[in-house]
Amino acid sequence: MKKRTLGKSGLEVSALGLGCMRMSHADWPTDTHEMIKFLRAAVERGVTFFDTAEVYGPFTNEELVGEALEPFRGQVVIATKFGFKHEPGKGPLARNGFDSRPDHIREVAEASLKRLRVESIDLFYQHRPDPNVPIEDVAGTVGDLIREGKVQHFGLSESSAELIRRAHAVQPVAALQSEYSVWTRDIEATILPACEELGIGVVPFSPLGRGYLTGKFDEHTAYDPSDIRRRNPRFTPEAMRANRVVVELLERIAAQHDATPAQIALAWLLARKPWIVPIPGSRRLERLDENIGALQVRLTQNDLDEIDTTMSRIEVVGARY
Repeated sequence: MKKRTLGKSGLEVSALGLGCMRMSHADWPTDTHEMIKFLRAAVERGVTFFDTAEVYGPFTNEELVGEALEPFRGQVVIATKFGFKHEPGKGPLARNGFDSRPDHIREVAEASLKRLRVESIDLFYQHRPDPNVPIEDVAGTVGDLIREGKVQHFGLSESSAELIRRAHAVQPVAALQSEYSVWTRDIEATILPACEELGIGVVPFSPLGRGYLTGKFDEHTAYDPSDIRRRNPRFTPEAMRANRVVVELLERIAAQHDATPAQIALAWLLARKPWIVPIPGSRRLERLDENIGALQVRLTQNDLDEIDTTMSRIEVVGARY
């Protein structure tokens, strides 16, 4: 497995990470023992970068990741997140807004350390900006945790360029996590340039468009009632039919490289910048192996130009949330 460094942080991870949310989250019930085997198989394949959060479950995802990766302590990088309130007794998805108050950040850190079975959190993201807490207070609190040895690196998620700059001035930001893919490119205007200027790595989530960019779904796909894609504007039959042109583009280039649309979508991200590390989610070894195969795909400049030119003419139908 090839390695990449997230910006100027010195945090080295596998060139492709693994998003763990769907392994134990309310909308996707799974077998814990099978997921532990799967996570350990990912390590055996060279994956060293794993993404979780206290809100996934909530709490059960960190417990799963902690149990599965405990034998590999010191060999893998685990990222987790803080920043949401929880409403006890209201169900696993219940949140009551944001909470990045310094005391709450510390509480989350202590609880995450226990669930992850580690002595220090490798990468601690603010899950979403909190409009009620100055980002300087957030960065300062995480900076204190870093000096105390409880956290190694500070990250942000879905933050604006302005917030990134303000946070980075207080405590260097190692990585920004945001949705980024062939069909979701909002961060390219101001956020990606800010990350490049400041030396911040970028970790795209949903790099395969929640599965749509794999080409394995269409307007006739029947999703389980618990699947959140049933409520996603891009997964209405009308939107999926209209957005088929994006998959056809990926299929056309994939045919030239003996690859799959998913591999082209990931290879495109990997070709954007050397400090971009996508974290596709997966629960099946065949999908994991397919994703890892993207690291062997070498897109030409003509391929990259074709993707950019074609996508500039396509109006993607449906908001991402």
